Amino acid sequence: MILQRRVFLLMMLLLVAAVTGATANPDVRDGCRERCGDVIVPYPFGIGEQRCAMNENFFLNCTSTDELWFREDMPARNISLLNGTVTVGFDPSFDCYDKSGTQLGLFNQSISLGSGPFTFSDSRNVFTVVGCDTAAMVTNEHVTSGFGCLSLCTVNVTMLKENSCSGSGCCQTSIPQGLKSVDITIGSTDYHMNVSEFNPCGFAFLEDKDSLDLSDWPLSRTPKHNDTSNVVIEWVAQNETCEEAQANKSSYACGINTNCYYSDNGQGYRCACNAGFEGNPYLEQGCQDIDECKDPETYTCHGKCHNTMGDYECKCSLGMHGDGKVGCGGFGIITIIISVVVGVVGVLLLVIGGWWLYKIMEKRKSIELRRKFFRQNGGLLLQQQLSSSDQGISKTKVFSSEELEIATDGFNVNRILGQGGQGTVYKGMLADGVIVAVKRSTIVSEENLEGFINEVCILSQINQRNIVRLLGCCLEAEVPLLVYEFIPNGTLYEYLHRQNEEFPLSWEMRLQIAAETAGALCYLHSAASIPIYHRDIKSTNILLDHKYRAKIADFGTSRSLSVDQTHLTTNVQGTYGYLDPEYFWSSQYTDKSDVYSFGVVLAELLTRQKAILTNESRERKNLAAHFVLLMEENRIFDIVDAQIKEHCPKEDVIGVANIAMRCLNLNGKMRPTMKQVTSELERIIQLSQKKDVQQNNEEAESITAQVISAWDDASTSITCSSFQVDQALSSSDVETLVPFKTW
Repeated sequence: MILQRRVFLLMMLLLVAAVTGATANPDVRDGCRERCGDVIVPYPFGIGEQRCAMNENFFLNCTSTDELWFREDMPARNISLLNGTVTVGFDPSFDCYDKSGTQLGLFNQSISLGSGPFTFSDSRNVFTVVGCDTAAMVTNEHVTSGFGCLSLCTVNVTMLKENSCSGSGCCQTSIPQGLKSVDITIGSTDYHMNVSEFNPCGFAFLEDKDSLDLSDWPLSRTPKHNDTSNVVIEWVAQNETCEEAQANKSSYACGINTNCYYSDNGQGYRCACNAGFEGNPYLEQGCQDIDECKDPETYTCHGKCHNTMGDYECKCSLGMHGDGKVGCGGFGIITIIISVVVGVVGVLLLVIGGWWLYKIMEKRKSIELRRKFFRQNGGLLLQQQLSSSDQGISKTKVFSSEELEIATDGFNVNRILGQGGQGTVYKGMLADGVIVAVKRSTIVSEENLEGFINEVCILSQINQRNIVRLLGCCLEAEVPLLVYEFIPNGTLYEYLHRQNEEFPLSWEMRLQIAAETAGALCYLHSAASIPIYHRDIKSTNILLDHKYRAKIADFGTSRSLSVDQTHLTTNVQGTYGYLDPEYFWSSQYTDKSDVYSFGVVLAELLTRQKAILTNESRERKNLAAHFVLLMEENRIFDIVDAQIKEHCPKEDVIGVANIAMRCLNLNGKMRPTMKQVTSELERIIQLSQKKDVQQNNEEAESITAQVISAWDDASTSITCSSFQVDQALSSSDVETLVPFKTW
C-alpha cells in the first residue's frame, strides 16, 4: 500500500508538472474550455461541445453552476491523463434501525459504467462495510459474480484513520479486475437491536484507498446529504489492441511523438508521450520536446548539457573525459579555473601584503627621516625657545612637511615666485585658504644652526606693517621651510626696471615707498627688542602689497645683535651693486651697511636705473658711484628718470638725492642713521604736501639747505613713530596655514 501511495504521489507530481505547462500547450482542443469549476478537463474528455471530446463516451456535463458530472448521479472530481483515471463521487448504501429493530431507512447503490472504455479500478478502490450488525454484498448487473463481507461487534469500536477493518466494526475486501457495474445489497442479521444505541446504521461503499479516512465513519454516524466517497474509475482510449488501433489511422487516438501501451486491468490501450517529450498524448501536437537541461535533478549531466529533440547530450567539460550522463573523470575547466584563480588570488594577496608592508616601512622610514631633519634643522632648540618664551614667539606656527607639500603642490616649478642665494620662494595655499609664500632655504650648516633658530624666533616677534610677517616654519624637511605672508604685487624692481606703461610709479608713490622702507629699517635697527641688520636691502627684496605699500622681505642673511654689539664680523655676503664697500673691505657689517644699501635703492627710485647699469658703449658701471659723481658735478638731472623731471618739484628730487648721496658715503661713520633718513623723508613728504606746484627756485634752495643741515641737527631721540609699530599680534596673525611656496 505504501508503494502504491508513493507511485500515486509521483504520478500526481508529474500531473502537476503537465498542468503547469498547460498555458503554453493547452490540454484541450482549440476553442474548447479547459476547466469546469476547479476541475481541469483535458482531452480526450471535453465539455460544452461534442467536438471537444474524442467521442460521446468522453463528453462530460458541466452545469451552469460549474459542477462537472461524469454521470447523472456521479460528480467528477479529478481527471488524470497520466494515470488514465477519473475520480468520482459515490453515494454509500445504508441500512438504519431504531431501538426496537424497526427499519428507518434503506438504500442499495446500483451503478453501471456500460460497455464503454470505463471500469472500476481494482488497484485503487476497496469495498468497505461499517457497522456492528451489517452485511453487504456486491454483484454485477447480470449477477454472474459477487463479493462482500460481514462486520459485527457488541461494543462501540473507535474508528481510527487507518483501522485494520478485520471484521470488528468494519470490514473490507478488494474488488475484481474489469468491474463495470456495482449492485450493493446491505442488510442486518439482528436489526441492530443490541447495538442501536451506539450504531443505528450500517454503511457499505466503494472508496479510493488513498483518500479513505475511517475516522470519518464512526459507528454513531447516520446518512447525510451529499455523503459521497471518492471512487476511482479507470479509462482507456479504445477497447482494442495497439496493433488494431494503429492499423486504422483515422480512429487511432494517439498523436505524434507518442507510444501506445496497455492498461494494467487488461482493457484496451492508452497513449503516452515518448521519452523526452511531455504534454497531452491524445492531441495531434500535444507532446512537446522537454528541455532536459533545465531539470538537472531528473536528467543528470556532469558536463555541458545540450538539448536535442526528444533527448539531450551531455559532454564532459574541457579537460574531462567519459559519459557526461554517468560521470566525468579528470580535471575540468572549472577546476583548472578555480586553481588558477586561487593561485592568482594568492599571488595578489602576497603582492598586496608585500606592498602594505613596504608602505608601512616607508612610512616609518619617512617618520624617522622627518625626525632626523627636525633635529638636524634645530627643531629641539626651537621647541626649547618656544617653551621658554613668554612673548610673541610662542605663537610661531610649526608646520608639518605634508602641509607644505600639499600647499605648494609638491613644490611645483609653476609655483615659483623667485629664486636667490638663500633659497627659492613658492606660492601656496594653506588648508584654511590663506595664500602664503613658502621659502625653501638652502641647507643650514651646523655652525649657523643656532643663529638660524634665533633668527626665526626674532622674526616671529616682528609685527611692523612694512615688514613681511613670518607666519611659521617647518624643520622636518631636508632643508628648512619658512612660511611668510603673501604679498601680491611683486617687487619694486619689477615696477622700476620692467616697463609697465599701464601702471607707472608716480613720484608720490616713490616717495612713499622710500619712506616706508626707511621706516621698516629704522624699526629693525632701533625699535625691535634686539637690533637686526637686514644685510640684503635691494629693490628685489622690497615687495608691494595690494595697496602698493612697501614690505621688506628676505631675511635669509639677516643677523641680530646683542645689546652691547655695534657690528658683525662675517664672511662677505650680499648683492653686488648694493654691497657696502666698507663692509667688503673689513668684513664688519654695521647698521650703516644697511644704510648704504638703502641709498642704492633711493638712487634706483630717482633714476630708474639698475644697481649695475650698462652705458651706450656697453660698459658696466656701478650706479652708486655714478650717482655720487653726478651729484658732485651738480648734474644729477642728467640721470633722473624722465617721469620725475616732468611731473615733480625739483626741490623734492634734490632733497631725496642729497639723502641718497649721504647714504652712499664711502665712510660709514659719515652716513646718517635710518632714524635720520626716516625723519627727513617724512619731512620732505609733509612739506611737499603743503607747497603749491609753482614754487620758485629760492624756496628750493632753502629746502636743500634745510635738508643738508638736518643731518647735523638730528638727535638720537628721533623715533620711527611716523611708521607705527604694532607690537600685538592679532589672532589672525597666527592662524593655522596650509602649505605654500616661498621665496
